[in-house]
Amino acid sequence: MNPLSIIVASSKNGVIGVNNSLPWHLPEDLKRFRALTTGHHIIMGRKTYESLGRLLPNRTTVIVTRNPDYQVAGALVTNSLEAAIALCRDDAEPFLIGGAELYQHGLKLATKLYMTEVHAAFDGDAFLPAIDLTHWQETARETHTTAEGLAFSYVNYVRVMPV
Repeated sequence: MNPLSIIVASSKNGVIGVNNSLPWHLPEDLKRFRALTTGHHIIMGRKTYESLGRLLPNRTTVIVTRNPDYQVAGALVTNSLEAAIALCRDDAEPFLIGGAELYQHGLKLATKLYMTEVHAAFDGDAFLPAIDLTHWQETARETHTTAEGLAFSYVNYVRVMPV
């Protein structure tokens, strides 16, 4: 099995998005995302790609969509998460970056999780599927607070038990 890492930010009530955007403003988290994913493949659903509106620099974009005619110049497009992972076979750490439906499937396949836990509740329309943390071992945790008082933690996990 090829490796797969998931990177996601989630509020304490499981929100990961609202209207195809993030419901919070955490520049530090965006810097972490860039540092971790630069030089790697990033796998995402079509809606996630369209919410970004562009290819992210210094990364290979892999878009998963059910639309067989969907094309984006400069990106790889496929119809399943398994096919997307196969396209990343030469990458030591491809990242799944969203959205909710792909996270649901990817949680069964991932070997690492890079989570940003936002310690506040937010309204949203996209939610992180429940994660059974008995299958994961926490390997790192850093807690921070923004100047505006929003607390968040970076938490890394590795899979210790198959699903």
